[in-house]
Amino acid sequence: MFDGYTFSELTSILAMQGFAGLILFSVFVLMALGLAIIFGQMGVINMAHGEFMILGAYVTYICSHIFSTYLPSLFGIYFFIAMILAFFAAGALGALVEWAMIRHLYKRPLDTLLATWGLSLILQQVYRSVFGAREVGVTLPDYLLGSFQLTDIIEVPINGVFVMCLTFLITLGVAYLMFKSTWGKQVRAVVQNRAMAGAVGINTEKVDRGTYALGCGIAGVAGSAFTMVGSTGPTSGQLYIVDTFLVVVFGGAQSLLGTIASAFAISQSQSTLEFFLSGSMAKILTLLTVVGILMLRPQGLFSLKIRR
Repeated sequence: MFDGYTFSELTSILAMQGFAGLILFSVFVLMALGLAIIFGQMGVINMAHGEFMILGAYVTYICSHIFSTYLPSLFGIYFFIAMILAFFAAGALGALVEWAMIRHLYKRPLDTLLATWGLSLILQQVYRSVFGAREVGVTLPDYLLGSFQLTDIIEVPINGVFVMCLTFLITLGVAYLMFKSTWGKQVRAVVQNRAMAGAVGINTEKVDRGTYALGCGIAGVAGSAFTMVGSTGPTSGQLYIVDTFLVVVFGGAQSLLGTIASAFAISQSQSTLEFFLSGSMAKILTLLTVVGILMLRPQGLFSLKIRR
């Protein structure tokens, strides 16, 4: 696999692929954070999570078009506005879906899987009807274009650095919300013992709806970040949903630290292997490794001690 490469070439290749893996890691973390919150607390297998991400991507695309056409003087700040709108659009749709469908299917994991899979197909068709079947891209502000020249061979794209910084800030915000805020304490109380949490006055239905909306909102922000590294199409979300579930299960469904650790391991392995092997073979080797580890440790890399 490494035949024909000198040591310096291998070092440069690994450095470049390692940074590409960090960009993929950022997208995985943003996707998996929302999915881990939903699956960890509510036990809902949300197969439509990728479509919530693509909703955020399309919101960013619309903002890019509006600002470039009607508000060119403010085009430099449109991406920050688009991220906020993507969060609220995906979160509002998530709250509506939880109220209309998910709340009737709790403790029925197979039904939630089928229902959300059907929802994903409906959303894909809606996107196809509204935006067309072809993929679309956004125009980035000038300050997000170009790259940093680290060495004669290694270049770091500026938009990739921006996505990583965004992921870091959102992860800190989610960690603070879940472990320091009153609402986060209520969420963790519901996870540990739903019946007792309800007995002490916590509105578990309201917590569930807020949790689902938050998870979907984070997916919307992931969609905004996704537009910086790839084009957006009606089925683009399905390309990431399997990897995202793999990240959540491998890290431990109720562990924020586990989600981050597994996202890093999977993204780095896929990015490095894809350079030397085909993309499908890289995914196969990564999947086999993860499955082998899960056979030895079914609870994932990290797990919480929860009273049952």
